[in-house]
Order: sequence, then C-alpha cells, then structure tokens
Amino acid sequence: MLILLFWLLVLALFALATHIGRRLGLIPIVSQLLLATFGLPLLMLLWVEPHWGLSGAQLVAPSWLKHSYSLGFALLLGHILSDVIDLRLDRQSLKIALPSFCLPFACGLAAATWLIPKQPWLGTLALGLLFAITAIPVLYLYLRHIQYPARATRRLVQAAILIDLTCWSLFALAQGSLELNSLLLPLAGACLPLLLRRLGLRHSMVYSLGFFGLLVVAEHYRLNALIFGIGYLLCMAALKLPLALPLKAAWMERLQTFVAIPLILTFGIVQIDVHGAMDSLGWVQLLALLLLPIASKLLGNWLGLSWAGASFEGARRWHESLLLNIRGLSEIVFLNLLLQQQLISPALYFALMLMGLIATLLPALAGLHRIPPATQNVASSNLNIAKPARSPSANS
Repeated sequence: MLILLFWLLVLALFALATHIGRRLGLIPIVSQLLLATFGLPLLMLLWVEPHWGLSGAQLVAPSWLKHSYSLGFALLLGHILSDVIDLRLDRQSLKIALPSFCLPFACGLAAATWLIPKQPWLGTLALGLLFAITAIPVLYLYLRHIQYPARATRRLVQAAILIDLTCWSLFALAQGSLELNSLLLPLAGACLPLLLRRLGLRHSMVYSLGFFGLLVVAEHYRLNALIFGIGYLLCMAALKLPLALPLKAAWMERLQTFVAIPLILTFGIVQIDVHGAMDSLGWVQLLALLLLPIASKLLGNWLGLSWAGASFEGARRWHESLLLNIRGLSEIVFLNLLLQQQLISPALYFALMLMGLIATLLPALAGLHRIPPATQNVASSNLNIAKPARSPSANS
C-alpha cells in the first residue's frame, strides 16, 4: 500500500511541477528534470526512507510496476526512434552533425579511460555516446517556442536526428555483437513490415501497433530493443509507410508527460544512494563529468556550424551551438537503459543526469527564451521539418 501511495504522490508532484513550469514559461521536460534531479533525492532522504522505511529497491520491486515501466520505456524509446523514419539527408545538416558527434564522442572515450578505468568496453563506448547525444524533441520544441526561422530549424533538427541515429545504432550493434541471439531475434522482428506488406496489409495502424507492441516485448525480455526499433523503422521508411500514433496526439502527449516520463525518471533516481554516489565519484570526477560533455559538445557544434555556414542572415553561431547541446529526453532514456543493464554506476547516472539538466537549461540562461528580432514575422505553422502533422509532443 505504501509503495502505491509513493508512486501516486510522485505522479502528483510531477504534474504540479509541470503546471508551475508552464506558468513560468519552461518546457515540461525541464521542469521534470529539475524535480527529478533535486526534488526526488530530497524526498527519499527526508521522508520516504526515514519515515516510511522503504528503500529504492523495494519501491521498484512490484511486478505491476515493472510492466508499467516496460510500457513507458517502449513508448518513449519508440517516440525517439520514430524520427529515423522521417530523416531527410541534407548536406549542410551532415556538415553540422559530423564534428558535433565525433569530437564529444572522442572526448567521452578519453574521459571514460581516464575517469573510470575499470569498466567493460561497452560501458566506455556508452559514455562516449552520452557525451555526443542531442535531444531531438526538446530541440524542436525550443526552436518552435522562440519562433526560429524555418530553414534554420529544419537544418538543426535534421543534424540532431543524424547524431541520435548514429548514437543509437552504434550502441545497438555493439551490444548485439556480444550475444548472437540478442542480435538475430530483434533483426527478425524488424522484418515484420516486409512480411505485412507481402500479405497485402497496408493500413498504417497495423504497422504501428506491431512496432510498439514488439518494442514492449523486446524490452520486457531483455532483447535488443534498439536494433529492433531502428531496423523496423528503416523497413517502414524503405516501404514509404508513415508511423501512426496508437492514440490521438493529445492523449499521447498527456500519457508521456504525466505518466511515462515521471515513471522513467523516478525509476532510475530512487535506486540511487545520493550520498554514496557523490562519495564514490569525488569532486574532480564530478566536475569533469559535468563540464567535459558540455564543453566538447559546444566545440563540436561550433566547428560543424562553421563548416556548414550561416543558416540565415544574423544567425549567431554561439546560440546555435548552445541549442544543439540540449540533452533532455534522449539522454534520459539512454541513461535508464545503461543503468538497467548495469553498464554505468548509480553515481555516473546521477552525475550525467545533472549534466543533462545544465545543458538543457543553458540556452534559456543565455537569453534564448526570447524571440529573436529577425524571426518575429516567421510563423511556426510554416515549419516543414521532420513530421509537421506529428511534431514531437510538448512533454519532450
């Protein structure tokens, strides 16, 4: 009963944080990150553990909660990977994406070798990818919020899609190489769209329900959900099939904002011993994990934007570098995946969650919450990027 009460309390707190954040002009994921990073550890330390006598392991033990987590995880991972199906390769976006991925990735590999020498090679690779990742949905929402020019928005979002696709694909292939069954079974499931087309089924909802349903199965049975998701959507893209949402867009937004994201954030945070995490890292490691990912990503973004050239007259390269450094939902899902598979420690999880929060807040701290003068006449309804009919929901 106490466990159920705790989760109802958490959902209520996230709903309140989201409401207050919207009143203050914050994107919902920023409000949720603030609560998860600072509010939840305090709730555990000051109330749940001393007064209720519940540990983090007990709070995530019920089977119904694990099933709910699988559903929420599949929903968010599917939402992130769905950008693959809408990728439109552009030369300028590729010029931005290459340095924006390669430089922080190399820095992450070096930092993993220097800061955390005793870990498997897959953990080292994962840390490099965490340095490089960009949050597609948060970036898009931020650009729409400040009414950024349509051409510049399209270019930045497509660069972010290229970066994220590279990160997810590299990790999926590396993980699948360790166990053949975890590679072959998801690849077989990814071919389902080809079978459905062969059978003459053309309704987009059939393909979409198959995608989200098999994603839940893959996560639940610890198969490689990344390989399945990417392969499935690439097959749909080859068949020129759209990905339809299983629910109406408004309901999907509410489900993600008020259930899936709070569940995934809390599932990871409550299992962390904050005192132990900070003691095991040390100040030098903590500062390095906070500063190096942001600094290397900003430098990579700067080089890529310099190579691609200005997207419009008056564009500020420094501002666009900050925007491409936004982490948000993509990094959260990646962190939870790594923590669940014990590829990173709870201390690393907490430090990188804090880094992601700082990186996501940097554009607002730099004054990018205001509409740029050069874009006041640009209507956001004219944006024609990845999927105008199904833009990333406001939760992300």
